[in-house]
Amino acid sequence: MKFDFVVLGATGLQGRIVSKDLLENGYSVLLCGRNKSRAEYLLNKYKKTGFQYFDAKDTGKIASIVKSSGANVVVNCVEGDWNLGALESCIKANAHSLDLGSDIGMTKKQLQLHSVLKDKNLVHITGCGSIPGVCNVMFRYASKKFDVINKVDLGFDWDSNIKKFVVPFSIQSIIEEFVNPALIVKHGKFVKINPLDSVKYCYTRAVGKQKCFNESNHPECYTFFHYYDSMGLKDVKTYAGFPNHSFEKIMSMIELGFGGTEEIDFNGAKIVPVEFLTEMLKNLPIPVGYKETENLWVNIDGKKDGKAKSIKMECIVPTLKGWEDAGCNIDTGMPASIMAQMVKNNVITERGSFAPEAIIPHQIFFQELKKRKMNVYENGKIIN
Repeated sequence: MKFDFVVLGATGLQGRIVSKDLLENGYSVLLCGRNKSRAEYLLNKYKKTGFQYFDAKDTGKIASIVKSSGANVVVNCVEGDWNLGALESCIKANAHSLDLGSDIGMTKKQLQLHSVLKDKNLVHITGCGSIPGVCNVMFRYASKKFDVINKVDLGFDWDSNIKKFVVPFSIQSIIEEFVNPALIVKHGKFVKINPLDSVKYCYTRAVGKQKCFNESNHPECYTFFHYYDSMGLKDVKTYAGFPNHSFEKIMSMIELGFGGTEEIDFNGAKIVPVEFLTEMLKNLPIPVGYKETENLWVNIDGKKDGKAKSIKMECIVPTLKGWEDAGCNIDTGMPASIMAQMVKNNVITERGSFAPEAIIPHQIFFQELKKRKMNVYENGKIIN
């Protein structure tokens, strides 16, 4: 069977969301992952599916899978550590590709492959989820209303109706956001800070007031500066906001050592605490009736016609009927699916390596978010 898309990491939460959204839109999808049981319901419900076991470290195998699938678009949903290898595999397989984002170092390496991809008539888009992803496109939209952009703050805040801990997204990524140095752009220079030294209260339309802090090494601090420094951009910060019940549980995990990345000996077996935690939490049940709401936001300060100007962009994400197990994580998987469909359908014809703010047409993208009940606001007014 020839497939429209290959989804790498399709058995993880985001991979399942991407795959389901593509399937719901009538496409055929080859699901690739390590644990087939987590994707069985998709394989049983949708006819135009297939499954292939894969290891993210085996780049040769990835290229072979993509070639044999017949698909010319790959959506990579594995942990960001493997994004460069996956991109190189897709280049070998002559396939377009997208991913959910990497740290700044890897993002730079991906963007440096721009001419290679262009020569092969391929496109790669990195950071196609929520933040990075939706926030990048909101910034692209708002940037056109400025002559000068001085400062950009962006982030996410979320809350739930039942105050019990549910894994918001990759617990490994979450712990990294709490403990790894946060890289921000300040006065035109990259500066490292301790995330927990930056904790403050943020206010957003859908969530209200809650704790937020500068995230670690988020690619937007690099890509925004990379694409918009010519407009005067000097300051970029990304923020993560968590409700108190979730914030405290995550801090407890870190304090107890479950976020450790060094191997320890357990009855003769070598285990990495954060990897063990990741696997363990995959079995954590979601309470009956549990719903989440997330508020993605971008604040832009600058000038237009010599006068000071500010724009606040927001995207409010509900829990959708039929997607309850995903909560507000739909705002990561669904945007990646939307962008992949744009590539597949030649809505995006540019070739090379890009971040979303350089290439995604905001009007079509916002319309697709609206179809999925995600409203986009400009200074409090819905624009989609």
